[in-house]
Amino acid sequence: MSEAGSKLINSARQALAYARGEATEGFVAHVPEEVDVKAIRKSLGLTQPEFSLRFGFDIRAVQDWEQKRRKPERSARVLLTVIAREPEAVSRALSE
Repeated sequence: MSEAGSKLINSARQALAYARGEATEGFVAHVPEEVDVKAIRKSLGLTQPEFSLRFGFDIRAVQDWEQKRRKPERSARVLLTVIAREPEAVSRALSE
């Protein structure tokens, strides 16, 4: 087997173990330093108040992030990254 093939198989095994909750070794979360909040919000077709209510953000924080007066903290950047990729999953998780 080629080196590339071995790496792919090893990566698949690690991903499966992680999904089963058996191991976290080898998994490193990438938290972006910059998140374009306005682009995320607009891609969802939401106003600032709608975005804030749907995802639990303070409206002033959203306004400040979009105007670059403040940078989202690490945990907010994580949530915003997930919202950008899987907004319905976040909505389901946060609904009552």
